Amino acid sequence: MKNPVPQAASLLLEKLMLLVHVRPLLAGSGGETPPPAPGYYDTSCFKRGDLLEVPRTLFIHFGIYLGENRVAHLMPDILPALTGDRRQIQQVVTNKRLILGVIARTASVRVDTVEDFAYGGSILVNHMDRLFEDQVLGSEEAARRAERLVGATAYSLLWNNCEHFVTYCRYGAPVSLQTDKFCETVKMIIRDQRSVLASVLVGLASIVCLGLAPSTTLPTIFIPFFLWMAG
Repeated sequence: MKNPVPQAASLLLEKLMLLVHVRPLLAGSGGETPPPAPGYYDTSCFKRGDLLEVPRTLFIHFGIYLGENRVAHLMPDILPALTGDRRQIQQVVTNKRLILGVIARTASVRVDTVEDFAYGGSILVNHMDRLFEDQVLGSEEAARRAERLVGATAYSLLWNNCEHFVTYCRYGAPVSLQTDKFCETVKMIIRDQRSVLASVLVGLASIVCLGLAPSTTLPTIFIPFFLWMAG
């Protein structure tokens, strides 16, 4: 029998991931904030194969620079599961497409401009290299790996997200340090039997994020958490 705790954590994390990618709405317009105009970022310092990071509110979004203002990155997206029309798929991913992609666990590795990829955020370059000094592949190899993976793929925040994609491309193995860190933090809170209130708050946050009724959520969230804590 599968341990229900990772499954519950995965659902919670995927809901939180929506806060990372969902773009703010224009005040009073009902539309989404447009990306910056071309040329907003100085790409002269970027090299083909560089790993780009864009810090968000809760997580970090990652991509591999391919040159000529192009970035390959993995994003949840429902459209590749519905159509093979590349022109439609290549359009900027809307919030609706992203949310449905998370729910359906479908995604795509797509190539966008730096402006569409970063969406106005600050960009860090090869910041993770210090953690994988002995595993950094050649820049051309990293870029080619990214290009070979372009297209539809499965999505899982714990097992196949944008960080897994870039670490495979640049370091040879898929790793997601930010989701590992988040899971460890949740695990520490739950295992600390002195922190009953914190455990309850985690459960309540799970209910809110999962959007389920308490009667449905309690058996799948609180019971596995308390069993895990007791273990």
